[in-house]
Amino acid sequence: MGYTDVYANWKADPNGFWMQAAEAIDWNEKPSKALFDDNAPLYEWFSDGMVNTCWNAVDRHVLAGRGDQIAIMHESPITHSTKGITYKELQQRVASLAGALRMRGVEKGDRVIIYMPMIPEALEAMLACARLGAIHSVVFGGFAAHELAVRIDDCQPKAIIAASCGLEPNRVVHYKPLLDAAIDQAEHKPEFCVIFQREQEVAKLVEGRDFSWHGFQYGVKPADCVPVEGNHPAYILYTSGTTGQPKGVVRHTGGHLVALSWTMKAIYNIEAGDRFWAASDVGWVVGHSYICYGPLIAGATTVVFEGKPVGTPHPGVFWRVIQNNRIKSFFTAPTALRAIKREDPTGEWIKRYKLHDLQALFLAGERADPDTVKWAQEHLGVPVVDHWWQTETGWAIAANPIGIEELPTKIGSPSVAMPGYDVQVLDEGGHPLKPGELGAIAIKLPLPPGTLPTLWNAEARYKKSYLEHFPGYYETGDAGYMDEDGYLYIMARTDDVINVAGHRLSTGAMEEVLASHPDVAECAVIGISDDLKGQQPLGFLCLNKGCERDHKTIVKECVGLVRDQIGPVAAFKLATVVDRLPKTRSGKILRGTMVKIADGEAYKMPATIDDPAILDEITEALKAMGFPAAK
Repeated sequence: MGYTDVYANWKADPNGFWMQAAEAIDWNEKPSKALFDDNAPLYEWFSDGMVNTCWNAVDRHVLAGRGDQIAIMHESPITHSTKGITYKELQQRVASLAGALRMRGVEKGDRVIIYMPMIPEALEAMLACARLGAIHSVVFGGFAAHELAVRIDDCQPKAIIAASCGLEPNRVVHYKPLLDAAIDQAEHKPEFCVIFQREQEVAKLVEGRDFSWHGFQYGVKPADCVPVEGNHPAYILYTSGTTGQPKGVVRHTGGHLVALSWTMKAIYNIEAGDRFWAASDVGWVVGHSYICYGPLIAGATTVVFEGKPVGTPHPGVFWRVIQNNRIKSFFTAPTALRAIKREDPTGEWIKRYKLHDLQALFLAGERADPDTVKWAQEHLGVPVVDHWWQTETGWAIAANPIGIEELPTKIGSPSVAMPGYDVQVLDEGGHPLKPGELGAIAIKLPLPPGTLPTLWNAEARYKKSYLEHFPGYYETGDAGYMDEDGYLYIMARTDDVINVAGHRLSTGAMEEVLASHPDVAECAVIGISDDLKGQQPLGFLCLNKGCERDHKTIVKECVGLVRDQIGPVAAFKLATVVDRLPKTRSGKILRGTMVKIADGEAYKMPATIDDPAILDEITEALKAMGFPAAK
């Protein structure tokens, strides 16, 4: 069956579709049906089934005779080490850690915070929690003490599992002092902490509270898998909220297993024995879905990468990892690809490696600008699949499902809605718009399995944040349009659609034009306040490495490009060249903060910012253009 048939099958019989998908999972007790809607609009999936995530990700593959296959490959260009862990070894390691946690009183329903870098032990900690039915909450390693304290108070963990440090290309990030400070600040205190001591830094342990990873497990009886209900929370993952209070996205166990299992084959074309790599971090949703759980549920090999796309040691490191691990499907963020393209615009580093096994490149995290997609298509010679999803959904809303049928690529579009998602483009009043018209993107309820059923201890906030604006729909917060063929185009966050003299314009469309300039490696467009027009666009341009052309000339050419391709209606007249853009650690550009700086408003330092010093550089660039500096 092709995509159209599969999508039509889902629409005709959603319950039958997802019950069939659930057959790929080992259940202790099979669910009686897929959707439970008694408490709508709080929908649940597979609620009366009994199941264990760790069994499905680890033990069943050992039982099936594939215990000697590599489950996790650790690649650390920072420590120059490569290490493989088989499914059998992973089973032993996870059962041992779970046994030690159980001995210290961790049981089904208890929360455990995990605060670790990109090492296999981070995945082992997640799986050990899943083995016991404990609910893990991974906090990005190296997150500030205050932000960690907020999360400790919100989910109230019985235990925290951390590493002594994380490693950046030129420095050691001291995790333990951050953890100690967070526990001091938090009102809730964990009963104990488990610290994985790395050889780069041995942390001081607090007597009576802290245990070393290996000592903690010494002589302990391994734990078996504990079956949990389909609607039992597998994890809580915090995403930044507009109020400054993080939102704890909840993921239910049954739907999570079924959805990820379905996507590995249908979207990524990955089956047992294949090799898959998502170059992300376990602190983000991609790390949960497609570094830890998805590939292991499928019985594939997953790569845990501790490094950067450039600088560890060079812009060819991604291609080296793909070559050495014979990766079949590779997933990264557009921002990582842009960083590589900026350092290697002609793709010289790609030519140094043999990428025979690579069948597709997947991009997500923010809009994949057409110029970057074309660069990847040209130099890699494989399908480049932009797909769109969110922390809240846990897997792709729209994609090109190459495991079902490789659809024609339309550059600038993440292709079509996946089964489970009835995607609509609405005007402010909630009425569907015609193809090509820009509006708010919403998804008709219920959302499919594996998506968020609610927020942790915040049901009212869940309804207000996602369900109130368009009754009967989930509001994605993204703006865009759909074409005549059902291809979706995500143009901006709803907040980034700017109003210039009454015209609603997409900053994403302008960025697309600017990125097409041969000297521009990366760019961002924001809407700044204007007394006459309400808002006007302002562009920031990062140039390719080695570009020595006059900046004023490049700015003038870029202004001309936008005028030619979008028209005078965009009123695009202002742009400046900067060395780099402020981003979150997951690569999203902090446009909202840039707007506040340009408008001279006070702003709070974003918790997820990768390098706070960049905001000073942006402030200086704006001052030079005559804008007020933010407080």
